[in-house]
Amino acid sequence: MNTSYPGEGATAVEILRLASEFRSAADRLKDSGRKGKPLSLVPCRFNALHAIELYLNAHLLLVGADAKSIRSLQHDFAARAAKATASGLVLRRRTAEHLAGLTGSREYLVTRYGPELITTLPQITRLMATLDEIAEKVTGLASKPPKAVHPA
Repeated sequence: MNTSYPGEGATAVEILRLASEFRSAADRLKDSGRKGKPLSLVPCRFNALHAIELYLNAHLLLVGADAKSIRSLQHDFAARAAKATASGLVLRRRTAEHLAGLTGSREYLVTRYGPELITTLPQITRLMATLDEIAEKVTGLASKPPKAVHPA
């Protein structure tokens, strides 16, 4: 029996592919949500949040973080975003504020376990805009060739 943690050996590119699939799923689920029925958008929200987390993880892997330290962040979007921006991910101010607020509002937990609180969450368009920006920026950074290291 393999006791290593799932994803321990995943590369940044593999995590990017997984994030892309969750993003695609969120897009499809957003379109299937029923107008005036916030609960119908919960699957979209969950997939969008997971995709954001995966894109940030991929960025952290690209800049040299190890899987264990990333995993220790649990679902703390504020800490994950702070590490990502400290390591070079440049986000719009509003996006950075939204990421920081995700942890404070407990959006991840409400989405997973709190159907009675769904109406307290921000509009899905804010979450999808955050996802789109992060996806584009992390994917763009991942596609750039690594900078050459020049000996001193």
